[in-house]
Amino acid sequence: MASRKSSGDGFEVLADELVARVRALVDINDETNGLVSTAEQLAERTPLLGTAPPAMHLALRLREAAGPTGLTGEVSAADTELGSYHRALQATVRRYQDGDEDIAWQLSEEGRAT
Repeated sequence: MASRKSSGDGFEVLADELVARVRALVDINDETNGLVSTAEQLAERTPLLGTAPPAMHLALRLREAAGPTGLTGEVSAADTELGSYHRALQATVRRYQDGDEDIAWQLSEEGRAT
């Protein structure tokens, strides 16, 4: 949970929890990059199923399934979406933290002025 009900009428955003979620997304993104690499390797290799026509046909179908329009494409698309979500969440956390700092500064300045 990245926010909780505060004692007033609003919610309190827990920036540390959001930052932890951003870090978790980075870890997931790293793992997804590894999956893309593995899928690409599968698409490049010809499975050793023999030279009989059915085996050759199966090997071709397996390579196609792992190729750019198959497994590699799906994992790459997921990786792109995850990266986009990560950047958006990171920017949101940064804006929230900057806004929090601005408000704290303004409150401390007003407190000194009175």
